[in-house]
Amino acid sequence: MKISGFTFVRNGTLLGYPYLESLHSLLSICDEVVVAVGAGPDDTLTQIQGLGDSKLRVLETQWNETMQDRGYVYAQQKMIAQFNCTGDWAFYLEADEVLHEQDIPRLKMTLQTHLDNPKIEALIFDYYHFYGDPHTLAISPGWYRRAPRIIRNSIRNYSPDGLFFVVMDKNKKGRYPHGALAGVPIYHYGHVRAVTQMQTKIQQVSRYWGHSPPTFNHYGDIDPQALGKFTGTHPAIMQTWFAEQAESELILNPHYLLTRRERRHRWMMRLERLMGWELSKKHYRLVSSREPTL
Repeated sequence: MKISGFTFVRNGTLLGYPYLESLHSLLSICDEVVVAVGAGPDDTLTQIQGLGDSKLRVLETQWNETMQDRGYVYAQQKMIAQFNCTGDWAFYLEADEVLHEQDIPRLKMTLQTHLDNPKIEALIFDYYHFYGDPHTLAISPGWYRRAPRIIRNSIRNYSPDGLFFVVMDKNKKGRYPHGALAGVPIYHYGHVRAVTQMQTKIQQVSRYWGHSPPTFNHYGDIDPQALGKFTGTHPAIMQTWFAEQAESELILNPHYLLTRRERRHRWMMRLERLMGWELSKKHYRLVSSREPTL
């Protein structure tokens, strides 16, 4: 079994991404890691090249600045990296996502278990979305709770906006992949970076979605009912990044007024508690919940 990892990044240092930590995660489980590094003014390319790992393959790319439709420039960069993967599985990890070292053996076993079952096209990961500090989670259905991040590298698929996969059956309309649970979570730290870097990130990336940058002053403007406490452990590799680049404490705005979207999510959470439903977006079809045990 050969596992390929892939991702893309541009201005990772400038925008406060834990991209080196993310790449270490991929390198710890993959036989090769392909990263598309977009040209930019900071030292991201130099930092990645400095990792010096023989499994790492760097593709230098140029972003299409005229592509401003729903984040499709991210899809372009993701697919550049993905189409250079040569493994049985292709593992996509975004530049602000990290695996816990304790989960690597279980994930390898899951991949091996499903290797010869063509009905399993992808592996579905649970998500920890950290918000405002490393101790707080975003838990409302406005945040996807599961997502496919590993896909079988022998099936036709593409990424319409970089976030998910679409599988093409013959020449028919695309569909989401059929998948099994990975049995391990992904730790997502994009909303823990320093406020100043988040402001810069929002200013830079909004143009790729075809709209003006939204106002962002701090993390405290959020529905407190959409948050929960994290009681587990973080990947060991994140400790230095926490100390040097992350916000240390979330301070909520007591005068914050809920948006219409947040009020809708409150009702959805009530329905989830009452009916036992799970109402977050799902870009997959779960066909197996079987997880191997160590």
